[in-house]
Amino acid sequence: MKYLVTFSAVISLLLLTFKPIIANAEVQNYRLGAGDTIIIKVYGEDALTLETQITNSGTINYPFLGSLKLNGLTIKEVEQIVYSSLKGDYFVEPNVFVGMVEYRPFYIHGEVKKPGGYPYQPGMTVNQAIALAGGLTERASEDKIAISREGTKVDSERGTINSVIQAGDTIIIEQRFF
Repeated sequence: MKYLVTFSAVISLLLLTFKPIIANAEVQNYRLGAGDTIIIKVYGEDALTLETQITNSGTINYPFLGSLKLNGLTIKEVEQIVYSSLKGDYFVEPNVFVGMVEYRPFYIHGEVKKPGGYPYQPGMTVNQAIALAGGLTERASEDKIAISREGTKVDSERGTINSVIQAGDTIIIEQRFF
């Protein structure tokens, strides 16, 4: 018996296969900011386990090390800072793990049924954000979408339903004119 495989089926299978790889790359390149919650563990040292939210000033307070500025760093960079700070003075070879517990929220306003702040997940699109906000109102325009990026000098950029959003973004769905 022969199987007929369509081109779209092959593409769908490839997208399902590579989506976790793309999402993993996004997580590794993710830059921490105020409102993110992280966990830091030093194996074998329960007293150095800390789950904390990054403050508005972009810092955390870690045992032995005091205040650490984490704003704009990746998880791997934070691991390296904690490792190198603990090595020598406190430990011979600390085994440090840093992980994300919760990303800072994104916000969606305008012509959606439930505007407000929602939990961010890497790889999210405007369409998925709209779904979390209960969908579009009957007056919403799918062509008039503005995205304000946290930490950029640009006030806002034009977006589409398929635009990828980032943690801390503000999405504004405008009204359409009949």
